[in-house]
Amino acid sequence: MAAKDELGRRGEDTAADFLTGRHGMVVLSRNWRCKEGELDIVATDAEARLVVCEVKTRSGTRFGEPAEGVTASKIRRIRRLGKLWMAAHHVAWCEVRYDVVAVLIPPGGPTTVTYYPAAF
Repeated sequence: MAAKDELGRRGEDTAADFLTGRHGMVVLSRNWRCKEGELDIVATDAEARLVVCEVKTRSGTRFGEPAEGVTASKIRRIRRLGKLWMAAHHVAWCEVRYDVVAVLIPPGGPTTVTYYPAAF
């Protein structure tokens, strides 16, 4: 596995543990794919909302903070993919929230998680 892929996998594992352990969410899907793209995490929160969570992981901030990687075009794609996930799982309607979990995993340093609920 390439180093970038391994970093991304570690970030997604960290984010899933953070959402379930710290926020009591139940993860419904991880790395859900369709022909238009992939959703990192789909979960439900304590209020029974559907939470579509984008995970951004970086090993440093040389190219900006991890959350800065969530661009306007990525937001549009994630919203579209959220609707496709709901259709594929026969969810007629529910309240949906879009979160971002930014994970920073510096070599030899502590991992930090920054959580942005209802980021977009």
